[in-house]
Amino acid sequence: GFWRFTSDLSTKDSAYTQLALGAHNDNTYFTDPAGLQTFHLLSHTNGGGGASLLVDGFRAANILREESPDAFRTLCTTKIHGHSSGNEGIALMPDRAFPVITVDDDVDWQRSAVTQIRWNNDDRAAMTGLDRDTIAGFYAAARHWVEILRRPSSEYWVQLQPGTTLTFDNWRVLHGRSAFTGEREMCGAYTNMDDFVSRWKTLHFSKDDIMNAV
Repeated sequence: GFWRFTSDLSTKDSAYTQLALGAHNDNTYFTDPAGLQTFHLLSHTNGGGGASLLVDGFRAANILREESPDAFRTLCTTKIHGHSSGNEGIALMPDRAFPVITVDDDVDWQRSAVTQIRWNNDDRAAMTGLDRDTIAGFYAAARHWVEILRRPSSEYWVQLQPGTTLTFDNWRVLHGRSAFTGEREMCGAYTNMDDFVSRWKTLHFSKDDIMNAV
């Protein structure tokens, strides 16, 4: 999908404010979050700030695995719901819960590769149906996770200029921004991961090669 926005408090979404946003993934309230995300700064007048923040979630997850295997396992195994229901007529919440960190082998989670990050504390739903010990363990693990995300060594900052686009993997890279003043207009797009991978395959391999791998 393609979108365009300016600051607008009537949307009841922190993205549409001038506030700083911590590192997060978009669409955690979707069963299938966007694969690629694109930002395009159209204009920024009468003010400043609004630098874009990027954090490699796979790197952060592997640091957590090294520093606290128990916390890593907790974020791989504790499933939580995301939601988006602040605006009239919208109540997005998958009927399934998902872990913050997804790996490609649920059995050998300690050595398996990280394949997806789902972290957006602002869109996290209430942890109903979980016992007290599980909730306490989740919060302890999440505290360590956020501390890693906020380390200067984890953060990459870039100041977009009008006409500049930024595209990243929303399953891997968390993003945020610094607070800003003035009037800023941006547009952007979401690309489904399956669509992206399909196009990448058709651009790099022959039809025969693709079919032989099925």
